[in-house]
Amino acid sequence: MVTKEQIQEWKNQYKEIFVISVADKKVYLRTPDRKTLSYASTLATKDPLRFNEVILENCWLGGDEEIKTNDELFLAVSSKLPDLIQIKEATLEKL
Repeated sequence: MVTKEQIQEWKNQYKEIFVISVADKKVYLRTPDRKTLSYASTLATKDPLRFNEVILENCWLGGDEEIKTNDELFLAVSSKLPDLIQIKEATLEKL
């Protein structure tokens, strides 16, 4: 069981955290860092599901462990993992 205090600690450490709910299960995740994205991306072309496994494993803060082992739960959570990757809008201006 994740407490409000634990959530606040994660927010202090990682700034943004997310919860994905499926059925009666929840997983708490942080935003993936560059190292995690780089590693996961190298696997994505050969094994797209492995990309999701790496993101889930490396961004996992807490939650129901069954999400990692139950294929139906894992696939449901996997559909939301791309939303963790937030890219800010940049502008290019010629001077």
